[in-house]
Amino acid sequence: MSTYQIAAPGRGRTGLGRLRSLTRGRGLLVVATAVVAVAVLAALLAPLLAPYDPDAVDVTAVSQPGSAAHWLGTDDAGRDILSRLMYGARPSLLAPAVVTLTAGTVGTALAVSAAWIGGWYDRLVSAALDVVFGFPGLVLAVVAAAVFGAGLTVAVVTLSIAYLPYVARVVRSAAQRERQLPYISALRMLGMSGPRICLRHLLPNLLPLVLVQVVTSFGYTLLDIAAFSFIGLGAQPPTAEWGLMVANGSAGILAGSPEQSLYAGLVIVVFVIACNLLGSGVSQRLLGERR
Repeated sequence: MSTYQIAAPGRGRTGLGRLRSLTRGRGLLVVATAVVAVAVLAALLAPLLAPYDPDAVDVTAVSQPGSAAHWLGTDDAGRDILSRLMYGARPSLLAPAVVTLTAGTVGTALAVSAAWIGGWYDRLVSAALDVVFGFPGLVLAVVAAAVFGAGLTVAVVTLSIAYLPYVARVVRSAAQRERQLPYISALRMLGMSGPRICLRHLLPNLLPLVLVQVVTSFGYTLLDIAAFSFIGLGAQPPTAEWGLMVANGSAGILAGSPEQSLYAGLVIVVFVIACNLLGSGVSQRLLGERR
């Protein structure tokens, strides 16, 4: 009597082989994820990883180039640039995170409720979003700073409002299409209430789209926060923040000490590009699977 052996799924493949199969064709996405992860870890572990106190002034080491003592050099006050970049990751990443999460949460709630209720409420929400969308976020932030004073808090609140339409308009259109699908009609015929349908069925189906919008907006929000600090209306000295570091180091460029502005600007550019690549990869992965 002959016997047959059925190979178990995945048997014979090493962990390295599975990793290669997962990352094949996604090199840029892996690199972008690694850049974002390194920045987040630097922000979280700054007290353990930073070689110096970010605010420690050393008048004997002002505007020094990179050396064994200060790998990326020092700024115009003798502070270690590497340490300030690590600590600066905290406000530079936290502020955009609050903006995108707030805009994503409130924008999704407005979009789903407008698509479900319809009528005058939908028209009112759409008109309000159109009005907000007509004003650039930085312009609103500058006006708010002139009224309430400079600071990251004002920038975060204002940009959270300014980014609402970017999420709400896209999600509203998707929610309106989703509402016309047969499963929504079936759920209503079964007697399920509108809020329950939205929370348990409609919203979960929209979450991939919301996630893509939040991830994609994060890089642009970071750029806006950095620009706000660059013009002196965001983080205030001596706070270590990437946009403020670019501004503080601008005078040193002509003096032959561009390290502070150069490294801070480079970190911003690399992180924003990584966020865009990550958002594109998440979009292809999540939204592609739904098609």
